[in-house]
Amino acid sequence: MTITESHTKVLIVGAGPSGLMMAAQLLRYGVQPVIIDIKQGPTNESKALAVQARSLEIYRQMGVIDRIMEGGKRATGICFNVEGKKAANLSFTNVGEAQTPFPFIHLYQQSKNERLLLDFLTLNCCPVYWQTTLISLTQNTGQVEVQLQSGDQLSTITCDYVVGADGAHSAVRKQSQIAFNGDTYGHEFYLADVELDNKELDEDEVQLFLSKDGFSGFFPMPEAHRFRIIGNLPDEFDKKEDLKVEDILSYLKKIACLQLNIVQINWFTTYKLHHRMADKFSQGRCFLVGDAAHIHSPVGGQGMNTGLQDAYNLAWKMAGVVNQQLNLKILNSYAAERMPIAKELLSTTDRVFTIVMSRNWLAGVFKELLMPRLLKFVWGKKTIREAFFKRVSQININYRESNISLHLSQSIHIKAGDRLPYLKVFDEKKQEETDLHEWCSKPGFTFIVLGKLAETDLFTLAKWITQNYPAMLNFFYLPLSSKNQQVFDTFEVKGNQKKALIIRPDMHIGFINDAVDMALMDNYLRNVVGIA
Repeated sequence: MTITESHTKVLIVGAGPSGLMMAAQLLRYGVQPVIIDIKQGPTNESKALAVQARSLEIYRQMGVIDRIMEGGKRATGICFNVEGKKAANLSFTNVGEAQTPFPFIHLYQQSKNERLLLDFLTLNCCPVYWQTTLISLTQNTGQVEVQLQSGDQLSTITCDYVVGADGAHSAVRKQSQIAFNGDTYGHEFYLADVELDNKELDEDEVQLFLSKDGFSGFFPMPEAHRFRIIGNLPDEFDKKEDLKVEDILSYLKKIACLQLNIVQINWFTTYKLHHRMADKFSQGRCFLVGDAAHIHSPVGGQGMNTGLQDAYNLAWKMAGVVNQQLNLKILNSYAAERMPIAKELLSTTDRVFTIVMSRNWLAGVFKELLMPRLLKFVWGKKTIREAFFKRVSQININYRESNISLHLSQSIHIKAGDRLPYLKVFDEKKQEETDLHEWCSKPGFTFIVLGKLAETDLFTLAKWITQNYPAMLNFFYLPLSSKNQQVFDTFEVKGNQKKALIIRPDMHIGFINDAVDMALMDNYLRNVVGIA
């Protein structure tokens, strides 16, 4: 398929999870992007498997969550094995209960994520131009000129914006001359997708095997008896070409202390792991998301989820600028908000991965003797379990320091920049239960008032929204009632107090005030966010 456009508002380079999510989010806001990829089409050989709660919340907002639930399964926990002996078992059952609609880690392959998003694009008449390569990129005043190659055909198109979602070897990043600093881990790793006949392997639990010689991880997949196996290659296999599962089988059995019964090998690959981060997430009208911006070890299943949320953060801002609803300055907040997240993630996964891979005697003692006891002790503490889940699920990510977060409240537990808490709400009028996240299902900002308002005040607010922010501000009002006391307690609203909240399109709180003051909200929307 050949690109017929000579100009597009947004060109997305890369049709992996991050690029597809970017396109899907833009489509929600009425922006039709052009998305290209060098590959022949979607692949089944994808590495990521875990979809964290925060990503599931995004999919719920998009209206596609049922398909993900049906096509995947929950991980019930992680079992740590050291030198073949079970050392610690960390159960995930209800560990994140009441914090999110999805208090678990969901196993749903990256390839399925991609096909789900591709279907979303298809329903919105947005094709992916496969086998199309970015050859050159030149930024001019007000636009970007790119040269593309599809087969033998060269074409030139102009774009308002370019989003690089083209992975670790990003052409957009290289053409924008953005440094990609970091390093490559010394070992080479393997990844296998296999069907096993091993009843001793729990098909709902992640099994990690640690040894002085390395590690292996068995991740159960939604399909029966199927596992994704990851591990380090022994030194003698480093740089050896055309490796097969059979070549490493004896080594894998030694690490896991298991007699593996392989029924079928779906695919097998070897690769190097890197930990790198771009110096900048944007250059002029070019932006980086996902692996094009940051790559790290697979510890904690964070990579794909972080890329999805990069796109989720950038898309509503870019759509607002393209649709002439938001001022250009809003785009500066993308890098300001997402770079600290990537930097912290890179540091954390690197530290954990270094310990796991270390072969010195002190690390061996820690893994064999101290780590099992430490894991059992800390997992026995409810507060630590909850903190762990919040971190791994990414629901604890906040943008409190962002210049588009405005906190005008005395509340100390929830502040502007935080993800909107998941709280059940009883609708007294409809006599049915909903939740705050459901209130944010429509594109745009969500305005929530907590506390009793007079009818005249409600009318004034409705008129203010209609006259100033039509189609941009969705309004919800929650008066105090015994059935919704938890909402008021969570937001520290007492007695006859009122609280005004403006929720960003990505379900982070942009504005909190202890009064319903239209002048202050106008200031936030026009001068802080930059509504045009």
